[in-house]
Amino acid sequence: MLYYLFHFLKEIGVPGMGVFQYISFRAAMAIVISLIMATIIGGKIIKLLQRQQIGETIRDLGLEGQMQKKGTPTMGGIIIILSILVPVLLMAKLDNVYVLLMIVTTIWLGVIGFVDDYIKVFRKNKEGLSGRMKIVGQVGLGVIVAATLYLSSSVVVHSEETVGSEVTTEAGAVSEKVGETISDRGEKVKVEKAPITSVPFFKDHTFDYRCLASWAGPEWQDTIGWIVFAILTIFIITAVSNGANMTDGLDGLAAGTSSIIGAALGIFAYVSSHHEFASYLNIMFIPNSSELVVFISAFIGATVGFLWYNSYPAQVFMGDTGSLTIGGIIAVFAILIHIELLIPILCGIFLVENVSVMLQVGYYKWTRKHYGTPRRIFLMAPLHHHYQKKGIPEPKIVARFWLVGIILALLTIVTLKIR
Repeated sequence: MLYYLFHFLKEIGVPGMGVFQYISFRAAMAIVISLIMATIIGGKIIKLLQRQQIGETIRDLGLEGQMQKKGTPTMGGIIIILSILVPVLLMAKLDNVYVLLMIVTTIWLGVIGFVDDYIKVFRKNKEGLSGRMKIVGQVGLGVIVAATLYLSSSVVVHSEETVGSEVTTEAGAVSEKVGETISDRGEKVKVEKAPITSVPFFKDHTFDYRCLASWAGPEWQDTIGWIVFAILTIFIITAVSNGANMTDGLDGLAAGTSSIIGAALGIFAYVSSHHEFASYLNIMFIPNSSELVVFISAFIGATVGFLWYNSYPAQVFMGDTGSLTIGGIIAVFAILIHIELLIPILCGIFLVENVSVMLQVGYYKWTRKHYGTPRRIFLMAPLHHHYQKKGIPEPKIVARFWLVGIILALLTIVTLKIR
């Protein structure tokens, strides 16, 4: 909103208003606003949750310090959601398809998580929203994202072929001539609409999902390629949002890990939206995606600001309202900038937490069936509880997970140059 106000002020000649045209300035402002909101408004929301007696119900699992957390306000994900949406609404271009998709993702999964927490807290149902209904919601979001990317004329990618140098429209905007866009250097660059992604560690690093349907013939290849992309989108959103939900078990673990992931995603979004950087790094140039930098800046500010109250000992928990939302945001963001195949590295913490639960449950059932006596791989799952059972203090576990997250984020960024 402020972008349009300051654009109008610039048009009528008010000096200094052009600063709002710079992504770097608006991204910095988004971080500042989200941090202020998370720390100042967050305290008021926590008091409101305390007055409403919206406290965490905890089963005694024999973990050190666990029962001391009983009654701590939950549904604190509301703080994160508001701290993301307000700066984005103020600082981003709201007619940008990528920003709109991220706003829909935030609200969509925020509602699903809120309903889940509401059932747990107010209806005293520890199971919350059924797993089937959560998956239906996540699948619905995946369909919306995939369909929008398929149908929107604003969603195109660079095909690395320069077709001219005459400037006819604003830099970064899709031109009226089909198959062209204007780069930041004023070049006309050939673009295409295709279900493609980046493959790490390979020189020819672009993969087109339509290759998987080469057997179907030209008339069906495009359609099947997009269907494969849609199925993968649904799977990624479901897996990452549930992974973030599994990770949210120690004070500051999910929020801190997510902020690290967000920083890496912000770097990828910035270089992918800038033609010169994309050309130098030999990665995909994604026209019109620069506004995603504003969104991810707000995300980083919100998750870091939430740590003000969520770090050990936590004054509030994000609940499913926050964990499902931040996981979904990370998943959709990675899909929009075509680095979904890097998620196993970048979101390695979420992946390990998810896999530890699946291995534990699967091995437990298998040994009970074959040996009569169930056995476990870990002392307790998800993995962070295994280390708690070993007697490692909670703050040390969180700090070590953060360090692993930083290493994974750096490794992800390094893939920009390793081919």
